[in-house]
Amino acid sequence: MSMFEVHGLRKAYGDKVVVDDVSFEVAEGEIFGILGPNGAGKTTTVECVEGLRAPDAGTVRVGGLDPVARHADVTRILGVQLQESELQPKLTVQEALELYASFYERPADWRGLAERLGLEGQLKTRFGKLSGGQKHRLFIALALVGDPRAVVLDELTTGLDPRARRDTWSLVEDVRAAGVTVLLVTHFMAEAQHLCDRIAVIDKGRIVALDTPDGLIGRATASKVISFAADTPLDPAELRALPQVAGVDTKDGRTVVEGTDATVDAFVALLARRGVTARQLRVTDATLDDAFLDLTGADHR
Repeated sequence: MSMFEVHGLRKAYGDKVVVDDVSFEVAEGEIFGILGPNGAGKTTTVECVEGLRAPDAGTVRVGGLDPVARHADVTRILGVQLQESELQPKLTVQEALELYASFYERPADWRGLAERLGLEGQLKTRFGKLSGGQKHRLFIALALVGDPRAVVLDELTTGLDPRARRDTWSLVEDVRAAGVTVLLVTHFMAEAQHLCDRIAVIDKGRIVALDTPDGLIGRATASKVISFAADTPLDPAELRALPQVAGVDTKDGRTVVEGTDATVDAFVALLARRGVTARQLRVTDATLDDAFLDLTGADHR
């Protein structure tokens, strides 16, 4: 069964179409990611899913319910962490958690959430005194305190340090393991690759690709990247003539060749023929970043 169903979603502000014919479904228990450049329509899409905006066309369902017409019912099954939120400055972390927990018949253990998110030491701290990262962790806790069947996380780990980010990823995985469906909006490629079962890439208001992280990476123009420095420079034209080369660039004494396994084989053979030793030679696989840049156009590079 699908927890989120979006079909033919369209939203415009005046003459500007922000979301244009977006469709996707998210199965129960799935972590589904939405990626896209700034202004691509990601946040508007999830705001329609949350019932914060009414679509101009198309249908949206959360657990089979219309999030606009049945907004009160949807709030009982859907937790939301907004990209930007505020609370009353004098409210303490504990007061906020207790207040939000009181809105639900069967809330989650807010003390456990505070501990998992590293907030146990700030329970008596007022919201206005929290750091940016602490505020962000608090809003994640508030999204989960209702023990929802599904949750929307918009820019989940913005402002968190690397350790806190990894801890938050573990929390999301635990949430999914408990049967909660996750709709994740992020601009961190490593986050999407680590967490998501499938990813929709949105560009200029449309979905340009929808696949697993590995499936998206497989669409990258270059599946291998060769990076090296050489005492005897190789002719760039000769490198571009290698089979299946997607690009050649030289900067600060290092050369980068984008291509495929066939490119790597031909490159090694070229080194042998020329008697050239490549220093600091690295051959790496394409990443989700590479696939994202290919899918959203060179103007975002």
